[in-house]
Order: sequence, then structure tokens, then C-alpha cells
Amino acid sequence: MPAELICFEPSCRATYPLNEVIYNCPKCGGLLEVKYPAPTQSAAELKKIFRERRMSNAKLDQSGVWRYRELFNFADDPETQVVTLREGNTPLLEAPRAAKYGGLDKVVFKHQGFNPTGSFKDNGMTCGATQARRLGMKRVACVSTGNTSASMAAYAAAGGLDPIIFIPHGNISYGKLAQALEYGAKTLQVEANFDQILALVRVLSEKMGIYLLNSINPFRIEGQKSIAIEMMDQRDWQVPDWIVLPGGNLGNVSALGKGLREMHEQGFIDKLPKLAVVQAEGAAPFYSYMKDQSAFVAVHHPETLATAIKIGDPVSWPKALLEITTSGGVVERVTEQEIADAKAVIGASGIGCEPASAATLAGIKKLTAAGVIAHDADVVAVLTGNVLKDPDYIYKYHTGQLDDPHGKRLTSSFGNAPIVVPNDPEKIAALLG
Repeated sequence: MPAELICFEPSCRATYPLNEVIYNCPKCGGLLEVKYPAPTQSAAELKKIFRERRMSNAKLDQSGVWRYRELFNFADDPETQVVTLREGNTPLLEAPRAAKYGGLDKVVFKHQGFNPTGSFKDNGMTCGATQARRLGMKRVACVSTGNTSASMAAYAAAGGLDPIIFIPHGNISYGKLAQALEYGAKTLQVEANFDQILALVRVLSEKMGIYLLNSINPFRIEGQKSIAIEMMDQRDWQVPDWIVLPGGNLGNVSALGKGLREMHEQGFIDKLPKLAVVQAEGAAPFYSYMKDQSAFVAVHHPETLATAIKIGDPVSWPKALLEITTSGGVVERVTEQEIADAKAVIGASGIGCEPASAATLAGIKKLTAAGVIAHDADVVAVLTGNVLKDPDYIYKYHTGQLDDPHGKRLTSSFGNAPIVVPNDPEKIAALLG
């Protein structure tokens, strides 16, 4: 049986060939996912192959995504179709200071900010751009509050594709916008929020033959599940108790959950970790849904300084629901103050991340205090973006000038403001002494 697209909805499960340019099921409107035949090699054989590829200089083997290509084998001719910037290969970093702050004996960060464009989006975009080339598409588009646009622009440029980016006017950090401009993307600032623009771009993409590379694209999910595969490989296939992620459009938890379930089914790992998703308080529709267990209600005007998760109507919430439920996980929300302080603590650990990433540690602190996560639990927290993605946020926090979306001044609990000093060695020595 070849790989195929299959409707995610249990009541439908209609299938479609991989060559169809679709993002939702034409029959029921449900999300789509990619389904593969089981690998011909055993889990033990593939583990050995994956480890040996770390020593290879071949371009596919040097990618921390395509090194695991047997687990998402959709490309007909990987050598010619794959667009790679040697993404993945992101480290697991211990952070004792952050662990103590979060109420844990130990925490390890899987830092996706080490990717080529500085975020986890690269893991998915290499597969999305590859599928665009496989389909013979010429133009690609995305709606983005930052990281997706930077990643898509880079991978489109590397793959000979024409990138078009739609962003909410005035709601993107310059650190992220600068990347999209540098990589040559045509950038349109629309006077609407993320969810409204996505609906607009869905219409434009179909009308103009443009390939959409937001996380509704199932091939993006295939690439992002490599984060979980690489994580398990780095841990010698020993499963943690918890994996904690920030939640915006919920593509990441959908991807990692899918990857973990597939690895479990194929014998790579012996159990599933629990997944925890943490949302910002002003953009937390998934948290509200999981708490109330009623109808899913979008947040029409999401508000958070953590722009990477400033999404009020996440398209991947049905997939995320499956992964949270299957793993026995939880959803939490955190305030702007909690995110800002957690971010400063991560930075003080010598690691650093963008604001959305820090939602993980802020969420861990709340979940350990509530007894949901045990203090001695084995926890991996995913940091989604590089510290330089939003430098204005950092400067304002440490100098006591950071306001929340409502204009309320946040407390710089761990502020580290620069000090103006005279050109006088004696006075500086006294200050330092």
C-alpha cells in the first residue's frame, strides 16, 4: 500500500492520493494526515541506521529530519526533491536553575531555536517545501505572526520557490520580519488578525494555484514529528514521563503526538509520555475547551506578548485533542507575568528563548505546584524559538518597561538592566567591588 492522505475524522477516514493539492477532506471538511505502510526494516535495524547516519556527510543524513526519512517516506526521489538547510540536530540542554524554579529536580530543554532560521518551524517546512516541489508548485504562501514566515521564506528560497507571506499588520516582531525580508519573500501586511487572514489566504491559494504552507498542511506535521523522533534517539529511546510544549496553532503537539504514537506502534519505544500543552492566558481556547468539555469556542481577539502563540482559532485543535487524550496529558494556561519571569529564568540558565517558548517553564511551575507533575518526574520541555527572535521584549523586561497587551506594566522580577557609568576606573572598580 503506498502512502496516502487520510481524513482525520473517525466517522469519515476517506483516503486521497498524495498528489492531490488539498488541506481538508473534500467529503467532510476534516483535517488530513499522511498515512504510510509500515517500514520494511525492524525498529532495531532502523535505530542502527539512524545512529550511523550521524557520521555521514550526505545532505539527507546531515538533516536531523531526513535522517529519519523511513518514518515519513513520501518523497518519490528524495535526492532531487528534498529541500534541506540541515535542519534539526537540536540539543537537549539541562538547566538546574530553571528546574528549581519550576519545582522539579531536573528539567531538560529540547531547544528548537538551534534550527537554521531559529525555530521549530524548520522541521516542518523542509517537508512542506519538499512536497511543494514534488507537486510541481511554483509559489508558496503562509500566514504568520513570525516564525513560520521566516522559515517558509528561507526554504522557498533554497528550493527555488516564490514565497508570499501574509502577516497581521503591526503584530510581528522585527526580529522575525527581518528574516522574511532578507530571504526575499513578498510580504503583505494585512489589517486583520491571524485567523481572519488564514481564511483569506485559503481562498487566494485555491484561486491562484499557490501552495499553502501553514500547519494545516499535513506535510508540515510530518516534518515536525521528527522533533519527537530525534528526541527519543538522543535519549537512547528512553521515554520521559512528560513532554511539555507551548500551544498556539497546536500543530506541534499534533505532530509530536503522532510521531510518538507511530514509534510506539512500530516498536521504537515501549510507552507513551504524557503531553502537556501550555497556552497564554489571552489566547487559550484549547485550555477553555479542555476545562469545560463543551463546544470549542475560538477567541476572536487573542492577546499576548508571546506573538508566536497569539492564535485564537487553532486549526489543529482536533488533532491536539487526540494526542492529549491518548497520552493522558493536560492543558494549562499562564499569564503574561508568568511567561516573562520564566523567560528570564531560562535566560539566566545560559540558554535563552523567545517569549512563547517560556510558556513551557511557566506551565511546569503551575503543574508541579498543583501536583499534576511530580517533583522527581523525568520532564523534557520544548523551547520553540531562538532568544533573538524578539529582542525588544527582552530589553523592555530587563529595564522595567514591559507592558502587557492591556498596557499594565509587568514586574521585572528578574530584571538585569544595564548600568550607565562614568569613564572613571576608580568609580567602576568600586561599583564592581
